[in-house]
Amino acid sequence: MNQHYKFEIKPLPYAYDALEPHIGKDTLTFHHDKHLQTYVDNLNKILEGAPDYQGWTLDELIYRQNELPESIRTGVRNNAGGVYNHFLYFDGMAPASSTKPSSELENKIVETFGSMDDFQAKLKQAALGQFGSGWAWLVSDEYGNLSIVTTPNQDTPLTMNLCPVMLVDVWEHAYYLDYQNRRPDYYDNWFKVINWDEASKKYASCIKK
Repeated sequence: MNQHYKFEIKPLPYAYDALEPHIGKDTLTFHHDKHLQTYVDNLNKILEGAPDYQGWTLDELIYRQNELPESIRTGVRNNAGGVYNHFLYFDGMAPASSTKPSSELENKIVETFGSMDDFQAKLKQAALGQFGSGWAWLVSDEYGNLSIVTTPNQDTPLTMNLCPVMLVDVWEHAYYLDYQNRRPDYYDNWFKVINWDEASKKYASCIKK
């Protein structure tokens, strides 16, 4: 992502109530306007005192985090990851049944996981198996090979040299207002609002030409 200091929150690409009843208006409002804004503000505050790194893009701050001074490395890792992951998460949803995967992505999912239903089940297993806060991802390598990974907290697959295709947020703040502790129900309903158009574009961009 090419954004750099000062980072700005991106507006949702849909209305706050557009994902109901699967993801509620109040959940999206708090998640986007409060939680994401906090990551953006914290990242800007850290970089305000580190002018040598203000020109780095969001991707660079994550990819090159080991080059950062130790005094800001952890803070940048957590908050840049929080911004990056949330940008992908919100862009990765759309009103239910409004999109579908490209034939290229669908065929690769079926080839890799057996069927779309099997993929849904395996990603769910990963999401439910992530202890505490974190994310479950569908990722690609540069040759288009797909896999499912999880990351804790605000870590990303970028540092594994993997390219994100889609992700599901399993921090409690992503679903607690709608589902309380019922993470499986949240996942099942999140799957209904995947923005397959966006996932397909990301998959195409992951593949080394």
